[in-house]
Amino acid sequence: MSELPAQVSFVLATHNRRQVALDTLARLAQHYPPGGSVEVIAVDNASTDGTADAIAAQYPQVNLIRRDDNRGSCAKAFGIARAAGEFIVFLDDDSCPRAASIERMITHFRADPHLAAAGFTVHLPDGGRESSALPDVFVGCGVGLRASVLRAVGGLDARFFMQAEEYDVCFKLVAAGHRIRVFDDLHVDHLKTPTARRSPRTLYYDTRNNLIVAARYLPTDLERIYRQDWAQRYGWLAECQRQRPAFWRGAAVALLQRDVQRRAFARWRLTPAEADSLFRISEIERHMARLRASGAERIAFADLGKNIYPFYRAARLCGLQVALIADDRFTRPERAYRGIPILPTAELARPDLDAIIVANTSPAHARQTQQRLAARFSIPLHAWFASSMVQEGEPLTRR
Repeated sequence: MSELPAQVSFVLATHNRRQVALDTLARLAQHYPPGGSVEVIAVDNASTDGTADAIAAQYPQVNLIRRDDNRGSCAKAFGIARAAGEFIVFLDDDSCPRAASIERMITHFRADPHLAAAGFTVHLPDGGRESSALPDVFVGCGVGLRASVLRAVGGLDARFFMQAEEYDVCFKLVAAGHRIRVFDDLHVDHLKTPTARRSPRTLYYDTRNNLIVAARYLPTDLERIYRQDWAQRYGWLAECQRQRPAFWRGAAVALLQRDVQRRAFARWRLTPAEADSLFRISEIERHMARLRASGAERIAFADLGKNIYPFYRAARLCGLQVALIADDRFTRPERAYRGIPILPTAELARPDLDAIIVANTSPAHARQTQQRLAARFSIPLHAWFASSMVQEGEPLTRR
């Protein structure tokens, strides 16, 4: 492989996954061998299975950081100070960029001096994709960052340990006036463990960190709304997974820290316009207005997505009646989101509906729901975010 046109630092963190980490370093070396314009920084989180020694022995060119404590995936923060690259690429210990993606990443950065983060399209072993709840927020297993800008906004917050650290970085970058984007020509393979998101530890950090992110960055009115929505969502997830204690611990810690976090991060608060763009609030309203203008009156939402509020808001503003939210995972007797009943997906077969809206701004999840429902129902189906590169005014629909 020819030398990259810029210095790039790959940073990954690992803990007690020796063979996984070694396999990833082997794949990485195939496409981007260390030396010249490439360096690899591996942070070992106090592994007890010989991970650090194995990396040192087999990959002496890797810049190895041995920690005496486990700081989770956010231990990548400790690699930032050592990184010599103009661009830093965050990976997980089981993710690797595909050939030529780094070269294309550099091209994107060169073309847009305001671009601070270039997210990769994440591919899973089963052929599916992984994406964040917001279309422009990257997934931490594959993202390139402009090193100088990342350092200027304080880098990665290692106190998060895991979960929602991507939102924290993205919101800081946007608040500082920079641009973030996920690209469909940048690709990373992620060998994600299927049960990784079902542990009590994950639910604790999901709850705590998401509520802290809301407190830190959201404008006052949206902070109140999303704090309520996300607390409700993670509480319901905890019930599904029989992990209520983990949820209550996370929610309690976030509540105790809320006022302190809000004051400490006041200078990073998103403006209403920035929040509107990130959460796609006005864009969803425009889609909904066009739907109402087409003659639709009574609709259903599919998916109780993490960012469902803009869909609820837009339907109300446009005079559309939302009969139900179809989500089998969250269905319980008498359960509702802001007064809208949450019912089984089979309820979408009712004859009084004019359209189904996939109420999810996560491109990967919206696409999955679109494909699943299109095979079952003939009613008009609108999945406005079922692509990583949705363009304004070009909703993906199936009739």
